[in-house]
Amino acid sequence: MRVLYEEKERVGKITLNNPEKVNPLSYETLCDLEKIIKNLAEERKVRAVILTGAGKNFSAGHDLREIYEGGPIEVEKLFLQCFKVMHAIRSAPQPFIAMVRGVAYAAGCQLVAACDLAIASENARFATPGVNIGLFCFTPIVFVSRNVSRKKAFELGILGEPISAEEALRIGLVNKVVKDEELEKETEEFAKKIAKFPLEVLESGKRFFYGQIFMEDFSALSFATEAIALHSASRFAKEGIKAFLEKRKPVWGE
Repeated sequence: MRVLYEEKERVGKITLNNPEKVNPLSYETLCDLEKIIKNLAEERKVRAVILTGAGKNFSAGHDLREIYEGGPIEVEKLFLQCFKVMHAIRSAPQPFIAMVRGVAYAAGCQLVAACDLAIASENARFATPGVNIGLFCFTPIVFVSRNVSRKKAFELGILGEPISAEEALRIGLVNKVVKDEELEKETEEFAKKIAKFPLEVLESGKRFFYGQIFMEDFSALSFATEAIALHSASRFAKEGIKAFLEKRKPVWGE
């Protein structure tokens, strides 16, 4: 299978499963990814999702043979499918956590940047290297430039050189860097911390965060004022505040 899925308790795990070819994001793989992500969003059973690659690497990006051999219609279809995957991640109620070891290049780097959070092993490398093959990483740079500073994003795109996990941490592309042997444990623990909260609370926070992030300051504050007033009436907020006042842990229910 091109993409594997498993879940444990309230955490889902999606694995790109073609390690021999460095987990390429072929058209078929992207279709499988979109289907799994949309199912998770509709079923609402899990509260956090880990996205990773099988073997020693995350993903080297698109299958270049599909781009080289395809005509304009086929290539546009490939990139539109990639668009659908990124949109599905952003639209899903669950926070997505990229678990990265080895290379995350081109569309693989885009996938990391599109996730809400990312944890990398010390050996991880990130790049948008399209210029090296005469094709600037147009689509990957969109999400990368929304994770890191404008000048750093342009540098990554215009030079195409890989950066280390530590550099990715420093510029804000990942949240945390850990030893390779601790990557799975650290990521799973991170996901479990998120999954202890009600999905409705996580969903409202995720939708608000991306809704306000590029607004002007006081437009964002106005949006936030409406959102917090609305959600303060939810049963989760009522229980959470009551538990705080009564000096006990909240009981969210299923």
